[in-house]
Amino acid sequence: MKTPLHDVHAELGASFTDFAGWQMPVRYTSELAEHRAVREAAGLFDLSHMGEIELTGPGAAAALDHAFVGRLSAVTPGRARYTMLCAPDGGVLDDLVVYRLAEERYLVVANAGNAAVVSRELTARAEGFEAEVTDRSAETALIAVQGPNAAAILGPLTDADLTGLKYYASMPATVSGHELLLARTGYTGEDGFELFLPAAEAPALWRKLAAAGREHGLLPAGLACRDTLRLEAGMPLYGNELGPELTPFHANLGRVVKLDKPGDFVGKVALERAGDPDRVLVGLKGSGRRAPRHGYRVLHGDDAVGEVTSGALSPTLGYPIAMAYVPPALREPGTALSVDIRGRVEPVEVVALPFYQR
Repeated sequence: MKTPLHDVHAELGASFTDFAGWQMPVRYTSELAEHRAVREAAGLFDLSHMGEIELTGPGAAAALDHAFVGRLSAVTPGRARYTMLCAPDGGVLDDLVVYRLAEERYLVVANAGNAAVVSRELTARAEGFEAEVTDRSAETALIAVQGPNAAAILGPLTDADLTGLKYYASMPATVSGHELLLARTGYTGEDGFELFLPAAEAPALWRKLAAAGREHGLLPAGLACRDTLRLEAGMPLYGNELGPELTPFHANLGRVVKLDKPGDFVGKVALERAGDPDRVLVGLKGSGRRAPRHGYRVLHGDDAVGEVTSGALSPTLGYPIAMAYVPPALREPGTALSVDIRGRVEPVEVVALPFYQR
């Protein structure tokens, strides 16, 4: 599948990769330059492969409370919340952001690889509630401007009050003549905005944003730097840190599970009975230049005790970083471990997440 911006990426000379069935730009020139642009100036991302599912009706809030582990009925209009869709056994089917657009209208943004599952599960779980589920993914494009200069780039293009728009909030806005949903959310660890708009209008808006951002150091940014940015920020990636065999508690995300909310929700019984997890997610800091990668064994002495879920040489920090699952007894910062990097054992230290904070 191709996003509405595919031809624009091709014009820019992007290298493409398959991601969840989508042909996506992995980099344009240099992933290191793109990463640094987001940290120091701004990056422009195409996120149109994500899923957008709308719930409307007087029962929409109750349907979402039943479907997700969080209490979405407590979100006020104009705000957003990170939550999870779990299976009856407590395993994570997807982690998502839910925007409450109005009293009886929500927008659920799902990971690209899970969009069909989320749409199907929400439709099934909303049965019996006064709520209508509509998958808007095909008609919706999503563009993100991320970085310290994001507000300076967007400001002259819109009459929206960017100063008043809080983190994890959204509002209808007009940007360069395009009516859209403007959200102060992102997946990079930086300040930034995500713009939801009709798919057909995406190429025109992308070009306007690129032109406006040129003097502010804005670069188009691909999936490669998106991955290193979110890793530095300690943000989980579904399929790496999260999956159906893991509960939110494994990933230290028990705070999103609201066991005390009124009524029942899918996975509640299993999560109530989950007990202490047998493995937990930790941050690892290495030395030298050899970075742990996904799937590499984590060692405590000579014993294999876990596995790396994500790892890279941090462009911002200058040393190897990784996330991994290890036994709870080894979770304390300062714990000395090692990683088998292609047959060579390299020392690492457990550190608190995130690795980087703006």
